[in-house]
Amino acid sequence: MPMAVANRTAITRALDFSRFSSTFIRSFSTSSPSTSSSNPNASPASSKNKRRKKKNLFEVVQFLPNWGVGYHVAKAHWDEISYQITKINLYKSGTHGKAWGVAHKNGTPIAEAPKKISGVHKRCWKYITSLPSLGESKSNPSAEVQTS
Repeated sequence: MPMAVANRTAITRALDFSRFSSTFIRSFSTSSPSTSSSNPNASPASSKNKRRKKKNLFEVVQFLPNWGVGYHVAKAHWDEISYQITKINLYKSGTHGKAWGVAHKNGTPIAEAPKKISGVHKRCWKYITSLPSLGESKSNPSAEVQTS
């Protein structure tokens, strides 16, 4: 009996040493570690499906010509309402400022006079491509973009 116990402990020590040496060698390997060792429930596809950060009004229009003056924008949850930007006052960062525009419902203007657009810093804005804009139909030399 004592001989069987001694053999069993010798075998478990040898197995533990082999496990330790394999993980030690694996830690120096240049290949990336497997996902099963870090998190068995995570799949490679789920780590890539991150939600995109929504954009405020200035982040949406920064790549449009003349900072989006003449183009239509709307909040993501609005169905029929949009604003046609008439004036933008940017702060130094370029992602903050003030904006004015004419409100539109189903593509027709609600009012003639532009008004200050509220909620321009909230992250829910989108560019409306289907409506015609002033920027596409004609060039507007009197477009107002101010930086301070």
